[in-house]
Amino acid sequence: MSKCKGVISAGDKLTADAGAEILKAGGNAFDAAISATFMSFAASSSITSAGGGGFLLAHQSNSTNLMYDFFAQTPRTKHKRDELDFYPVTVDFGDKTQEFHVGLGSVATPGNIAGLFQVHEDLGTMPMREIMIPVLERMKKGIELHRQTKYQIDILAPILNITDDGKLIYFKDQNTVNLGDKYYLPQMVETFDYLSRTGPREFYEGEIANSVSKLCADHGGSLSYEDFKTYHVLKRKPLATNYRNVKILTNPPPNSGGPLIAFLLKIIEGVSFEKSDYGKTKHLQALVEAIRLTGLAREERFESNVYANNILEHIFDSEFVTTMQQTLQKSLHKSGNTTHVSVIDQSGNVASCTTSVGEGCGHYIPGTDIMLNNMLGEEDINKQGFHLWKENHRMSSMMSPTVVLRSDGAKMGLGSGGSNRIRSAISQAVVNYVDFQIPDDDIVNNPRIHLENDHLDIEPGFRWEALEKLKLPFGVEKFYWKDLNMYFGGVHAVFMDANGGLDGAGDRRRVGHVIKVY
Repeated sequence: MSKCKGVISAGDKLTADAGAEILKAGGNAFDAAISATFMSFAASSSITSAGGGGFLLAHQSNSTNLMYDFFAQTPRTKHKRDELDFYPVTVDFGDKTQEFHVGLGSVATPGNIAGLFQVHEDLGTMPMREIMIPVLERMKKGIELHRQTKYQIDILAPILNITDDGKLIYFKDQNTVNLGDKYYLPQMVETFDYLSRTGPREFYEGEIANSVSKLCADHGGSLSYEDFKTYHVLKRKPLATNYRNVKILTNPPPNSGGPLIAFLLKIIEGVSFEKSDYGKTKHLQALVEAIRLTGLAREERFESNVYANNILEHIFDSEFVTTMQQTLQKSLHKSGNTTHVSVIDQSGNVASCTTSVGEGCGHYIPGTDIMLNNMLGEEDINKQGFHLWKENHRMSSMMSPTVVLRSDGAKMGLGSGGSNRIRSAISQAVVNYVDFQIPDDDIVNNPRIHLENDHLDIEPGFRWEALEKLKLPFGVEKFYWKDLNMYFGGVHAVFMDANGGLDGAGDRRRVGHVIKVY
């Protein structure tokens, strides 16, 4: 059999197909990730969008690592609250509800288009026009609803029906489109086609920027033409930390997800696991307590200092970490919209890309079928309170594309959607990979837990006797979910073993799809 050219793991088959076509054509992991991410803006248009923001962690085969930050930027001017189109909606996940804020007053400057074009300029090997061909071909045929996209559209219906643009795409006879139906995005096809030939300037300095500025000025938003014109991609050195015998690369400050993942792993490192401990009380108790303590560290040390130059020294202070490790040990003695694409190629390049539109603000860029984000209305990235953001600042996020490097050359690239469940989803996958060395598919698809707001959320699949023995903080109740659910994130991962063999795992919570290209 010929050597595998690469592997892509993504949130649905159409997205994976687009990236796989680029790998087949000889593109590298970054070319494939760009194509797949553009496809996700159509195939998963209710949870990510060219009107949102994201991050891409580039791990190159020559060991060069770079984090591309193209997340949302706060507006340059803050308007009075009573002038803003900003209000709450409730999203029902089935077993649990969550409140988000939408409207044009919740929109921050989008960065996805700028980011993908910047990655292409720096690391791409194929012309953008060729990278976009499989995307445009698939979009023209329409996006057929499968189980997960139907679920996403249904739960986000209160947002998708705010404007006629959303109703035209996602509704039929006042009901959401049905399983097996297709929705079409002809204006998005035209927009992507134009950008692939001319570059991102039209988006940030042309008619698109002008139309969004006018929409916001007329209907209660804060974005201006200058917000678009001055937006730029930030290139950062990834946060590098060690967990046991492996190196972790993840998203650095002012992103909050990466440091909190690193902190969670740092305190759980004080616990020794045997492979046989997987799924037992010791394993679950350590996860529960580590998630709880990471939440405390976020409140006490991170949120108020997120833009400080010494934030990492503050949160990784050795005395503080030791105290947290000891607290976790004592608990043992008693005894978390977004989408992700991971690609690895035969050279060992890894592209780990997470993008989001939040839940979307409900409003669309005129003439494009592209919904704008609601990042200013996301509670988890506005922990100090809504409307308290600093003007013209890159927003913090939980999105944390991550790469794990073993000393023997083996590696894993992963990331997740899931709002404030991202850090717990990625951390549990890393622990599964490093400590328990379970099969690749199980690393991603085994059940997860998440602790938040006095609820320990538990997916089905854990041993009942292990759950019964858990010692929980006072006032925390167990909440048992009936099925695995996208609420717990959507981890999509790719792997290279010590011999150079490639593999991937897609999260079935989000109809994850893996394609190996030969």
